[in-house]
Amino acid sequence: MSTSSLRRQMKNIVHNYSEAEIKVREATSNDPWGPSSSLMSEIADLTYNVVAFSEIMSMIWKRLNDHGKNWLHVYKAMTLMEYLIKTGSERVSEQCKENMYTVQTLKDFQYVDRDGKDQGVNVREKAKQLVALLCHEDLLWEERAHTLKTKEKLAQTATASSAAVGSGPPPEAEQAWPQSSREEELHLQLALAMSKEEADQPPSCGPEHDVQLALSLRREEHEKEERIPRGDDLQLQMAIEESKRETVGQEEGSWSCSPERYPLAVPVPLT
Repeated sequence: MSTSSLRRQMKNIVHNYSEAEIKVREATSNDPWGPSSSLMSEIADLTYNVVAFSEIMSMIWKRLNDHGKNWLHVYKAMTLMEYLIKTGSERVSEQCKENMYTVQTLKDFQYVDRDGKDQGVNVREKAKQLVALLCHEDLLWEERAHTLKTKEKLAQTATASSAAVGSGPPPEAEQAWPQSSREEELHLQLALAMSKEEADQPPSCGPEHDVQLALSLRREEHEKEERIPRGDDLQLQMAIEESKRETVGQEEGSWSCSPERYPLAVPVPLT
């Protein structure tokens, strides 16, 4: 929060300003930016209240009497006044016409800042625009009708957007949602009990179960088919080994290591 904003809030408390007066003071402050459209719209709506209207206009005339370095007070007060003339109560333009002299004197407003820049020209130009608007009744009503129509369209668009974005859950969902910690705990216990009951139930014999059973049977048949060829191979291998043993036995009988077949070598005497 800036120093000027803090000082303004302190003054609001000390002088016990009303809500309408605080809004006008904020809209016409010395902050280096213009008053927001939303804030001016709120002030315009308040002008239809008799008490608030008096407070708003009193604060605006007070701001218009500032001078010198507070030129922003004057300029923003005229900006707010122009907005209220176009969108606020008709009593705003009536009171401005009654005090036309105060607005006309601002066409001669003078202020040059320390950098040599003529800031008074902003106030003088705005004063000329206000005087022209107040002096031409047809122009005033034309501007007022156009501005009010635009404001109404913007309000309808904002309402529709707010309703679309900020729509809450349907009534059924609101009723189903736990309204207290006790009810929330009861819902949790019920959910746990239902989960346990589902876990204790045997698996259902639905389509998924039938598919799994068919796959299991198919797997068993495939394993049986694989075991049968392996048995034939084993029998064939055993028959081959038995035939080999018989052949070896016959060869051992005909090719035995007898002395007659393999006589020992006679040693040759050394000479």
